[in-house]
Amino acid sequence: MSTERDSETTFDEDSQPNDEVVPYSDDETEDELEEQGPDLELQQNQINREAEENRETFRKDCTWQVKANDRKFHEQPHFMNTKFFCFKESKYANNAIKTYKYNGLTFLPMNLFEQFKRAANFYFLILLTLQAIPQISTLAWYTTLVPLLLVLGITAIKDLVDDVARHKMDREINNRTCEVIKDGRFKITKWKDVQVGDVIRLKKNDFIPADILLLSSSEPNSLCYVETAELDGETNLKFKMALEITDQYLQREDNLAAFDGFIECEEPNNRLDKFVGTLFWRNRSFPLDADKILLRGCVIRNTDICHGLVIFAGADTKIMKNSGKTRFKRTKIDYLMNYMVYTIFIVLILLSAGLAIGHAYWEAQVGNYSWYLYDGENATPSYQGFLNFWGYIIVLNTMVPISLYVSVEVIRLGQSYFINWDLQMYYSEKDTPAKARTTTLNEQLGQIHYIFSDKTGTLTQNIMTFKKCCINGQIYGDHRDASQHSHSKIEQVDFSWNIFADGKLAFHDHYLIEQIQSGKEPEVRQFFFLLAVCHTVMVERTGGQINYQAASPDEGALVNAARNFGFVFLARTQNTITISEMGTERTYSVLAILDFNSDRKRMSIIVRTPEGSIRLYCKGADTVIYERLHQMNPTKQETQDALDIFASETLRTLCLCYKEIGEKEFAEWNKKFMAASVAVTNRDEALDKVYEEIEKDLILLGATAIEDKLQDGVPETISKLAKADIKIWVLTGDKKETAENIGFACELLTEDTTVCYGEDINSLLHKRMKTQRNRGGVYAKFAPPINEPFFPTGENRALIITGSWLNEILLEKKTKRSKILKLKFPRTEEERRMRTQSKRILEARKEQRQKNFVDLACECSAVICCRVTPKQKAMVVDLVKRYKKAITLAIGDGANDVNMIKTAHIGVGISGQEGMQAVMSSDYSFAQFRYLQRLLLVHGRWSYIRMCKFLRYFFYKNFAFTLVHFWYSFFNGYSAQTAYEDWFITLYNVLYSSLPVLLMGLLDQDVSDKLSLRFPRLYMVGQRDLLFNYKRFFVSLLHGILTSLVLFFIPLGAYLQTVGQDGEAPSDYQSFAVTVASALVITVNFQIGLDTSYWTFVNAFSIFGSIALYFGIMFDFHSAGIHVLFPSTFQFTGTASNALRQPYIWLTIILTVAVCLLPVVAIRFLSMTIWPSESDKIQKHRKRLKAEEQWKQRQRVFRRGASSRRSAYAFSHQRGYADLISSGRSIRRKRAPLEGIADGPAEYRRTGDS
Repeated sequence: MSTERDSETTFDEDSQPNDEVVPYSDDETEDELEEQGPDLELQQNQINREAEENRETFRKDCTWQVKANDRKFHEQPHFMNTKFFCFKESKYANNAIKTYKYNGLTFLPMNLFEQFKRAANFYFLILLTLQAIPQISTLAWYTTLVPLLLVLGITAIKDLVDDVARHKMDREINNRTCEVIKDGRFKITKWKDVQVGDVIRLKKNDFIPADILLLSSSEPNSLCYVETAELDGETNLKFKMALEITDQYLQREDNLAAFDGFIECEEPNNRLDKFVGTLFWRNRSFPLDADKILLRGCVIRNTDICHGLVIFAGADTKIMKNSGKTRFKRTKIDYLMNYMVYTIFIVLILLSAGLAIGHAYWEAQVGNYSWYLYDGENATPSYQGFLNFWGYIIVLNTMVPISLYVSVEVIRLGQSYFINWDLQMYYSEKDTPAKARTTTLNEQLGQIHYIFSDKTGTLTQNIMTFKKCCINGQIYGDHRDASQHSHSKIEQVDFSWNIFADGKLAFHDHYLIEQIQSGKEPEVRQFFFLLAVCHTVMVERTGGQINYQAASPDEGALVNAARNFGFVFLARTQNTITISEMGTERTYSVLAILDFNSDRKRMSIIVRTPEGSIRLYCKGADTVIYERLHQMNPTKQETQDALDIFASETLRTLCLCYKEIGEKEFAEWNKKFMAASVAVTNRDEALDKVYEEIEKDLILLGATAIEDKLQDGVPETISKLAKADIKIWVLTGDKKETAENIGFACELLTEDTTVCYGEDINSLLHKRMKTQRNRGGVYAKFAPPINEPFFPTGENRALIITGSWLNEILLEKKTKRSKILKLKFPRTEEERRMRTQSKRILEARKEQRQKNFVDLACECSAVICCRVTPKQKAMVVDLVKRYKKAITLAIGDGANDVNMIKTAHIGVGISGQEGMQAVMSSDYSFAQFRYLQRLLLVHGRWSYIRMCKFLRYFFYKNFAFTLVHFWYSFFNGYSAQTAYEDWFITLYNVLYSSLPVLLMGLLDQDVSDKLSLRFPRLYMVGQRDLLFNYKRFFVSLLHGILTSLVLFFIPLGAYLQTVGQDGEAPSDYQSFAVTVASALVITVNFQIGLDTSYWTFVNAFSIFGSIALYFGIMFDFHSAGIHVLFPSTFQFTGTASNALRQPYIWLTIILTVAVCLLPVVAIRFLSMTIWPSESDKIQKHRKRLKAEEQWKQRQRVFRRGASSRRSAYAFSHQRGYADLISSGRSIRRKRAPLEGIADGPAEYRRTGDS
């Protein structure tokens, strides 16, 4: 019991998870996690120092070696890995990307091999072999060969077209160019020819071709700005910075060509935010981290030229490593269809065995005593029965429809084109159509239970807009004129009076402009001055235009707002900042920048005015600002009321404040600040403590309100999908407040929603686990299921959980577990047994806990997971798949969503943005989230209904066709003789009954697209598998059996003891075969007419055309001319013309068709009258419902002071550029002489977290 308790405390008695941090990186091992502790930074500094002093002490796991400008180095024997037998290849991947499957030599053998892995295709290949044996075959070989070749050919052509498209895409990427040092000069080189160790040159707006070490750039201190939209969907720029030594030495082409640095670093992995390595050069060593690495897929921005050394290429790059495992996706119907085909196999074997036994018995009783049946071979009845078993396997093989799979592929291909051609899913602004990137999952779109969505770039546009503000207790931003009168319709504010205005801000409150220009209230100008001065934004002037580069889009929006209102940030140096205040340019001395981090939730700047006074300006989240305000703040309550109003409107807010600082107070504080800045250990904690001392007794100015713009139609789409009983979970790396805010904005959450957080969920799960342990003993896994819900029914609840809490709740925290499990090695058998039992209990408890979490989360109307890693996103999707057996869809736009997209049953990528990595890994793509409702509720539902109808009908028509042989067996001595002509058997599924069912599978629709969107509940039939399941399958089976009974026995009864008009009996075998075949073709084609809901000319033509085609081909095949040419192949000479000229035969056919179809018509009528489905009701009233109902957004009811939720604070998730600014590394300055750098000690500084 002690072991069990130890395991339990490992998880339950742990420190409180931090909501602000993203959990451990995806690839961190338990050893790495165990090493990390409070003194992590000290350990890293020690490692760096040791690396400089002695290369041998470098970390043993850094085994990746790169030599600059030396390709032969990477071709040495010890870098070669055995690939196949004696064939070896370098462990360094080349930079060519290969996503294609075949080439010219491998296409035919590989494609045939893949196709014959399908059970049905392999079955028909065996069948073809059996038909070549004359002793057992009563059917010609071509009856199987022609359909098989058709199936293989169509599938091969489709695979070839898909692979050609992949070849084209690969060529397009691999043939991009960059400049690489070759023979001492930069030469234009294709990406596919770039290798590890190459030195390359990139220019502004170039894509980065590989993971490279930044050596130098045209910017000061070799800064380089990159856009990471391809990785994470974010368009705000990040900065990277080269080592000071490479910045000084490696600017000119000849120096870069002579560069012979040697790098040891970690092996290729998927950690986007982590890199550990060392550069050895000129008998010195320099530590490398992620701030010096440019990743493949990013784009160079605002940097004219940069140089880099290729570290990882091609498949070794982090973006490729992060793409997750490619899973072969198949639909639920595919699996069901396979099981049904296996069922048919079993039925086929049982029928064949029964008929073979019947033949053996018949031979023993009748055949052996009938001299006219003697075939010259003295085979025993049992041997004859054995041969007949195989004969019936051949004759009844059409029960397993060979054309089923190819027909399904054709229908799916057509449905994919309909998605591609849908103009209502075309985004004209970026010329982006919807794209079905796979053709195998369409009907699964009609069965979705859960949608997992990213936030940034998927639900939102990642565009921040300044909407409102509160200054001195007064709210600005409503539609008002300069006299403070409100108007519903008023023109935008004209900013033409401001020469620096960018013209992009849409603002309608003319009264605020009046206040700024008049200067009556100094707080208004002070407010916008604070926005212009308190930030870490970089400024760049190009062609007379001012461009800002911000660490987050929120900060950029605030500085741009100040710019438009007349307070323009113009320039900064290491110690100064220049502002244009209503046209007057003033420069302020920057004494300190107190940067933002996720714990502080605020940033401050201390400046000295030109007049000599010192002021601190601060902005931050209301929760932290209000704690630090001076007691005498008269507008505190008014600002709080304004914050509540902004929160109800789902705006992101910041509070702004300031304080005057005396010279003596600042001097004393500055000493502490300088001491903390150079602290060797725990520097961040020391700085935070010093910041606290000065950031108090603040004077509140007001608050800003920024809108994180949703994509168009997001609330409407979520509302429609919710009505279709589809649950939406948001999985994002964003802050908790931001994610919650977006939840309210897109109406996943409402004021009536009770929100549960991580601690609440943990408590509920702990209680449930305790109850289960009490009921089930040691193994909770085997406890009796507890079916009572976690929450009272009828309440609207939502779950918001952070990545840290998710690890805590799902028992995924590796740190403590590794320490517990690695205390000591078991020495005795008893210890080993106890350790194994402990692990089993731990795993059982973990599995039960995860199942409980999924059950609890699924009771909520909405789930938002924030601060989660890409791996956690995939894990959440996998948990729902595993424990709910539900069909899932994941939608995202960045490389951090790829793992989730690949894990879900269906992955959707948002295209039209800068990042295309998610699209490349997705099954479907389009430009806007709102198109998801049309993809699911229209295309998905139609595809599901069409596929279900197609399959039910296909099984029906094949059973009706094949089982006629079974009934005929009772009258031919179970001899495996066919009831039809061989050519009819060959062409039945290929020509006579294929086109109508294909067109139904492509074109049928029970209700229009507008009605499908208006009544989302129609979607539920797919979620519940109502249209295709084993019950429906056996109904189709029974329908086919009854139809075959009628098709055989009515003509049989009509032919017995019959005399024709010419006095001759028409009851010969060939006339009977023609009569049954004709009745069959007419019946199955008219049956498809009864199943068709949406009639077009094409459908009608295909039905009557198929019947006409049957009669045309039959008369040709039964003509004397073709018999003369091929006497052994066409043996029914003159049968059709002789039989079908007698009215008696036609009456028999009409009676047979009527008896087959009239009961179906009667049952359909009764069911639509007495038990109508939802679509039946809508079809009945479709004329009345033609006027489309406009969706009305729910009215928000705001009650002052009643809202308990906080608005998100408008900051980035990470530190800004403060460290960069205060160190002066971003400021252009004159370079130091190279000699001074060469002789002096190495001076390099690691950039701060950005």
